[in-house]
Amino acid sequence: MTELFDLGDRPPLGEVPSKMHAFLVRQDRFGQPRDAWRREVIPTPTLAPDEVLIYVMATGVNYNNVWAALGQPLDVIAERQRRGEEEDFHAGGSDCSGIVWALGDQVTTVTVGDEVVVHSGWWAPDDPWVLSGRDPMLSDSVRVWGYQTNYGSYCQYARAQAHQCVPKPPALTWEAAGCYLLCASTAYRMLMGWSPNAVEDGDVVLVWGAAGGMGSMALQITAALGGRPIAVVSGDDKKQFCLDHGAVGVIDRLAFDHWGPMPDTEGAEYGEWVKGVRAFGKAIWEAAGERVSPRIVFEHPGEATLPSSGYLCDTGGMIVICAGTTGYNVTMDLRHHWTRQKRFQGSHLSNDEQAVAVNELVAAGKVDPCLSKTFAFDELGEAHQLMLENRHPSGNMAVLVNATETGQGASA
Repeated sequence: MTELFDLGDRPPLGEVPSKMHAFLVRQDRFGQPRDAWRREVIPTPTLAPDEVLIYVMATGVNYNNVWAALGQPLDVIAERQRRGEEEDFHAGGSDCSGIVWALGDQVTTVTVGDEVVVHSGWWAPDDPWVLSGRDPMLSDSVRVWGYQTNYGSYCQYARAQAHQCVPKPPALTWEAAGCYLLCASTAYRMLMGWSPNAVEDGDVVLVWGAAGGMGSMALQITAALGGRPIAVVSGDDKKQFCLDHGAVGVIDRLAFDHWGPMPDTEGAEYGEWVKGVRAFGKAIWEAAGERVSPRIVFEHPGEATLPSSGYLCDTGGMIVICAGTTGYNVTMDLRHHWTRQKRFQGSHLSNDEQAVAVNELVAAGKVDPCLSKTFAFDELGEAHQLMLENRHPSGNMAVLVNATETGQGASA
């Protein structure tokens, strides 16, 4: 048996070489992603009974593995070693399209040769919470696959749990299929996972960062479910992108200057801050074409925007958040929160059912992956550098792995 194959040099189906190519981060090179991520040859991982090995065709790029490169806010290598894992490296990647190549001895839901995309919700198979039938994403064992677990999609062969695999939409190329499911499934859970605050016909949904990977998915999911998404972006150049992907209106946040921590409600600056928020609220009315407040606010910037989100969300509505890209310290005027009975909901990744549901929207052509740019495997570090510096294009980026040419994998 051949010990190592070149990328794209496919071995016989099911044959697993002992070594593989992978992009890794190591602790002694934490820092800028272009330097932290390096290609190495490592042993191909073995499988637990519930796991599968995926011959990776393409992967997406997401901010989790910018953080992994920086070693902040979490040293993922040290964290895994504290749990008893021995590897002194992180082989990341949380979005994947590929071919099921090998199965653990308890896997029955997929077969060798299946073309799949992989969602990033990982949890311990023996977790009592999961075994009781409750939402796995609320279990103590949940992890982000390819960030908090090793051997993700930046590997020639990725190791995942079988339940993470959903069918690849046949019309998509490998690179389009490899770039969307982390963002799409996370967005779907945010918008549909917190009943009764789920998107209903005609609902106005305010989407922050609407031209990014998360935002572009939220726009399209909201529109597909009958809602009216209003996009917030940083720059007029992103307006048309949002309109093309379902937005009923677009607001340029650079036209306002009240962002950041909210002033003390008893201080002199609070009145000026309220004027700024109300001006932003008027822009929402103009975008919606009527005086209306958002039923759902789709949040992820956090510190800079939550004061406005909390103030402007509709009575009985929900601010749902999955990140804090501008910071983690939150200031809000609680008077508007409790008297108008608003909900502030955290959300993280998705369970199997939510991943399947949004993947069906993609397969039906109702949600586009928004593939913006495709990189070669050896450009992986540079792709993460672009994301760190906020110089990446709108939508989602992909990196080819074993699919060494663009355009492969789509059926007629």
